[in-house]
Amino acid sequence: MDLHLSDKVAVVTGASKGIGLAVTQALVAEGVYVAAGARHISPELSELAAGGRVRPVEVDLTTPAGPAELVQAAVTGFGGLDILVNNVGAVRPRTAGFLSVTDEDWTTTLTINFLTAVRVTREALPYLLDRGAGTIVTVTSVNASLPDPLVIDYSAAKAALASFSKSLSKEFGPRGIRVNTVSPGPVATELWLGPAGVAATLAPEGESAQEAVVKHAAGDSVTGRFTLPGEVADLVLLLASARAGNVTGADFIIDGGMTRSL
Repeated sequence: MDLHLSDKVAVVTGASKGIGLAVTQALVAEGVYVAAGARHISPELSELAAGGRVRPVEVDLTTPAGPAELVQAAVTGFGGLDILVNNVGAVRPRTAGFLSVTDEDWTTTLTINFLTAVRVTREALPYLLDRGAGTIVTVTSVNASLPDPLVIDYSAAKAALASFSKSLSKEFGPRGIRVNTVSPGPVATELWLGPAGVAATLAPEGESAQEAVVKHAAGDSVTGRFTLPGEVADLVLLLASARAGNVTGADFIIDGGMTRSL
């Protein structure tokens, strides 16, 4: 299926690994030029840059100036902007409960999971509007609608992100900008499976305990496995493309059937 994305320009946040890297790779495969924002440039991102369609931007998007730096890199490097993928995020399980979550913890979580997307979107929208059409796809989480005390601050931030995206779709839809969200369940990335990931945090006593945590989390889905980063990327690309030309203000869950409510 031709997604009609060739020679479009995209900004992807959190692009050095996991879902962000998979989205960047998928966009490049469709002929898109990508400004790929990351706090640290990974070898995989550097390899993509060698092909000429990716401009890695080493930037801290949690700072007020970072989002403008990333968007300007896309505009100056590729001449405009058509697609924004808000992906950057982080989670830290609160194993000691709500009362252990400090103001600093809340600020950190809300900044990286919510305010960063607000700021990048604010910088990107004028350029999307200049094109007369554009798409914003934001990666939220099933925790936006399945609040979990173990990730109470993360759940709240993702719920705010979902509400923000829905509001944007209503304001800018009449001006040609489509805004949608993708809500993954557990994904096979470092966020879940890395040395400092969710599984390691919940089972610090050893590798076998971490494997048990992963098996239990995978068992919550009807497919019995984690979603792959590339599967999330495929969904993001469809929503970013003209093939989803009348889809806006919608959320798409990709969790292997873990969410059982309508």
